[in-house]
Amino acid sequence: MMEALIIKKSRGDSIEITLEALRAKECVVLPTDTIYGLSGIVPDTEPLIQHIKGRDAPGEGPKPLIRLIAAPEDIFRYTGASIPRTLLEKWPGPLSVIVPLADAAAQAEGRSGGVPCAFRCPGDPWLREVIARLGAPVFSTSANRTGRPPLGDALSIWKEFSLEAALIVDGGEAPESVPSTIVEVTEGGYRLIRPGAVRVS
Repeated sequence: MMEALIIKKSRGDSIEITLEALRAKECVVLPTDTIYGLSGIVPDTEPLIQHIKGRDAPGEGPKPLIRLIAAPEDIFRYTGASIPRTLLEKWPGPLSVIVPLADAAAQAEGRSGGVPCAFRCPGDPWLREVIARLGAPVFSTSANRTGRPPLGDALSIWKEFSLEAALIVDGGEAPESVPSTIVEVTEGGYRLIRPGAVRVS
């Protein structure tokens, strides 16, 4: 396999290059408003990302990957859940919301309806434009092997993943190492699963 290409996010053609890699169902590393993420188009790249992450090793099991969407209202393409307005008002931003996948969306992925999936509308306009032009959600999980700390700069990521990722988009040093807050929507409200960059009450 060829070594990963590194490009600056500020390049004029960075979105086009990223879209080409995503459409080819490659794993790409993208800067977000929180941390760098191992990413790929939903649903095709899930096994690849889980493998690169190291979640198919003995003793490890796959963990659900967060799905990034381009706009807050896009979540209703994938779920019929009633999402509290107080959550939607925190988007775009580092808040991930777990909802049951609607039957039609699940069927398109070969899954069972009602399976819980986490969605996030990131605060980074560049990333939202990539997702909007792709026309599909993008998986995202922190850029690190399972059990190791997240990597916060493109060079460190390249050293670790250059033979597995097709593309690394350099957005500079990650602004913070705090991951997104995760909540799960319940009947009549929600519950906190993981505290993170956004405070929820």
